[in-house]
Parts: sequence; C-alpha cells; structure tokens
Amino acid sequence: MCLVADHVTVVCVGLRELAIQIAEQFEALGSAIGLRCSVLVGGVDRMQQVLSLGKRPHIVVGTSGRLLDHLTDTKGFSLKKIKYLVLDEADKLLNVEFEKALDDILKEIPKDRKTFLFSVTMTKKVNKLQRACIRNPAKVEAASKYSTVDSLKQEFYFVPADYKDCYLLHVLNERREGMIMIFVRTCESTRLLALTLRNLWFKAKDCNILICTDVASCGLDIQGVDMVINYDIPMNSKDYVHRVGRTARARRSGYAVSLVNQYEAQWFVLIEQLLGKKIDQCKVDTDEIMILKEQVSDAKRIALTKMKDSGGHKKRRKVGDDDDEVEDHAHSKRSKSFKKSNR
Repeated sequence: MCLVADHVTVVCVGLRELAIQIAEQFEALGSAIGLRCSVLVGGVDRMQQVLSLGKRPHIVVGTSGRLLDHLTDTKGFSLKKIKYLVLDEADKLLNVEFEKALDDILKEIPKDRKTFLFSVTMTKKVNKLQRACIRNPAKVEAASKYSTVDSLKQEFYFVPADYKDCYLLHVLNERREGMIMIFVRTCESTRLLALTLRNLWFKAKDCNILICTDVASCGLDIQGVDMVINYDIPMNSKDYVHRVGRTARARRSGYAVSLVNQYEAQWFVLIEQLLGKKIDQCKVDTDEIMILKEQVSDAKRIALTKMKDSGGHKKRRKVGDDDDEVEDHAHSKRSKSFKKSNR
C-alpha cells in the first residue's frame, strides 16, 4: 500500500525550522477541507513520521536529507505519484551540501510532474536547473533592484577590530528593549558571542536577543524584530539586504546598525553601492567605549574558557545531512520560541 495520497505535492526545503513553519501554514489554511500534511525533518522520531505518512498525506514537506532517508528505508513510501515538486529557497538547495541528496530524490520521482522553484535570488545554478527540467518557466519579480524600505533607519559605526565587542555592548546599552537579531559570520561565533553576553547582564526579561548566521537572514518567519545588528559585515552585499529586511516589516519601523572594522570597509562600500545611497555614520565618545573594555574582556575570557572546557563548539554533521543544519547555527530558533526566550 502506498503511504501517500494519489496526487501528492512535495515541498523540499533546506532548513528544518522552515519546513515546520510551511507545514503549519498548510495545516491552518487546509483544515477546513481536510488537507493532510506530513513533515519529514531531523530531530523528530522517525516512527512518528512513518505513522504520519500512513495517513496518506496530500502534502509532504521536508528537508532533502530526511526525505531521502524515508524514500530509502520506509516500506511503502514512494513518490511515484507526485504531481507537484516545490523547491523553496532553491538557490540554497542547489548548493553542494544538498546536491547529492537532491539528485537522488529527483531519480525517484516521475518526470511527468510540475516543478516550482522559489528563490529570493537568481543564481546560475537555478537558471541551469530551469533549462534542464522545466518547460516554459515563468519568472516573477517583486522588484529588480535591491533596496530597503523607507521605514528602516540604517547607521554604522567604524570600529577598531579589537574593540568590536565594546561597540556592540554600547549599542545594546543604548537600545536594550525589544527583539534584536545579531548577525555573525560563523557558527562558532554565535556561541562565543552568546556566552559573552550572558556573562554580562543580558539575562533580563525585557531583552530578546537572537544571535545567528545568515541561515536566518531569509526564509524563516521571525516576526516583531525591532533591531538588526551586523556584528560581522557580509561579504555578499545581497546578504546585507536580506539581514536588515528582518526588521521594518509590515509597515513597522525598524533599525539596523553595522559594526564595520578596517578589514570590512571594502565590503561595506559595495553594500552602499548596491543600495545606491550612503549610510549614516554614528559617532561616539571614545572614552565611553574604553570604559567598557575591561568588563567586556573579562566576560569574553570566561566565555572562551567555558568553550574550551566543553570541548569547543558542536561539530558539524557530515555533508548532506541537512536535517540538523540549523542546530549547527547555535541560536536559530523557531519564531515562537524566539518570542519566549530571554537571552
């Protein structure tokens, strides 16, 4: 017996949190018509997912790694009757870490299907896949030029590299209230910065801080963000637009501030060129920053010691195991838990 409905739609994504959010929307919109949806992601008991598939869902939403696991190991699960294949965040799914899993999935599904690619950015890989397997593709653009909304206030500090943490503390002292996203470049940096802030005073209930890499810059639905801080400047200018787009949404105002050191200045100039405008520079009394140096240094030293004692940051899963992708980016949580957390 086939474990899915006669005509099934498969939505494939790269992130577990994104899959869960999409499934929740399907369930909310389809509850009145009896729509059944299964979620196939890592971090969830496989048997629970098998039982969900046993209800013959109309829609299967999953990460490529876990979807392939079920195609390989779950008896009766087949996508031979798939009618629609949807690749959300297609530009990311076509990266090398997902390539093998996605290729294996494509071998298991019929060619007679409709394929939809959704992506906020068009890459050469997306265009290549369009030419290879999509007839008569339609391209829909909300805007051809990268821009930010007028309700977003953007500023930057030019900071010495060794004092970036002090400037970050200054910004947080100035704007403690509300929901804040801090973007850093690496997974290890998320943990180090989180431990450093916890060693300071950022445990108050009036301050929600999400420290993340660019995995949270687009795709995930994180509502009510008041401020975005670019602790590390992105090397890709378009990533800046995605980051600051987390705030000032749905006609709300927002604030984005970047901490630019001498090594990142060239990337920031490219960002201004992409936006077609200059971003205002903030000035601060150097003495105010120097006062924070000892406090920040002590907090960071304790954080580094704790990381060393615990054996460093969590090791990455093997390439292709995208089910736990967000787990590696230590503090990317679902929007609901983000609202409740107090970092």
